[in-house]
Amino acid sequence: RDVKTKFSKSFTTGFFPVGDEVRDIVVHWVEFLQSDLHMSSNAPLFPKTKMQLGSDHAFETAGLSAEHWSTAAPIRKIFKAAFAVADLPNYNPHSFRNTLAAVGERLCQTAEEFKSWSQNLGHEGVLTTFYSYGEVQTVRQVELIQGLGMSRGKTGQGVDAEEIAEAVLRRMGMQTNG
Repeated sequence: RDVKTKFSKSFTTGFFPVGDEVRDIVVHWVEFLQSDLHMSSNAPLFPKTKMQLGSDHAFETAGLSAEHWSTAAPIRKIFKAAFAVADLPNYNPHSFRNTLAAVGERLCQTAEEFKSWSQNLGHEGVLTTFYSYGEVQTVRQVELIQGLGMSRGKTGQGVDAEEIAEAVLRRMGMQTNG
């Protein structure tokens, strides 16, 4: 549905196709927020921790509020603690956006599909997705380049250098003899 972002912007989003297991976790979490904590459908997906004054006159946690976090610092702290408990390396919340961008690069087969994927991430321009999240890992870069050469050459052994030279000359407005 709608997502509120910094500077009071909002955008419409759908659930990314990342698998039924992940979707089920989110669905169960939303059901918990709505049925057990009686939060509305407009409440944040990751609500702020509710604080109260304890018997020792110090602040203590008292569940979740229906408010948005004002900064990302507490969320990063929660992620770090959760990964430590699971005995996994720490990943910050933004790394999930990086992963979603990488998944989109592999799944989307048309410019329109990737534009939709980018908008679903909340980016007004597709270049934001490419510039901010579009880094291709070195190993994958080499695989892709090798694959391009093998799949598009006339003989299957790579791209024909003469064909490239002729295309460059045509582009420059020069005549070719072949």
